[in-house]
Amino acid sequence: MNHCAEITIPCAHDLRYSSTRAVVVVEAQPSDIVTETITMIILAIVASLGAIAVLCWLLFTLAVFALPFFAGVTLGLWAHGTGAGILGGVIVGAFAAAVTFGLFQLLLLFVRPAWLKLLILLVFVAPAVVAGYHATFGIVKLTMPSETWQVVFAMAGAIAVGITAFMRLTLMVPPGPAEQGIARAS
Repeated sequence: MNHCAEITIPCAHDLRYSSTRAVVVVEAQPSDIVTETITMIILAIVASLGAIAVLCWLLFTLAVFALPFFAGVTLGLWAHGTGAGILGGVIVGAFAAAVTFGLFQLLLLFVRPAWLKLLILLVFVAPAVVAGYHATFGIVKLTMPSETWQVVFAMAGAIAVGITAFMRLTLMVPPGPAEQGIARAS
């Protein structure tokens, strides 16, 4: 490497500087457009939206099982409180939830009148509506200052969860006899 005699800057005549000119090095300044704070705010918003989407998906998916879940938790806590221990409470709760859902399936299988099937569906949809209201209210309470709008959005969430649970539960209803609902002329 060929160095200039006066200073230790490499000679590069094609870069158009010489040893007789002053060389100024300016330190790079960080950009004011994207700062660490703005990046963290954007990441927090994206993460919050993702968490809300996952929680809503989970809520809509599990709304069908709200009544068996409530029954399982209630009986599991009762068993734990009466001395069954944690494992005993979990086993009793899981068994109670399974029995509740199995009873739902059996009732829909053997009950014939449509109004009674609708009543059974509504019994299972009601806890889903309550869970949907409270889940939506918890989310909007964090994002909305107006108490009136919090209740409005929570009711809209409850209705949406209720409709979703009703639709999913109706898919579980076994079809009735082929001749049911058909009028005969004879």
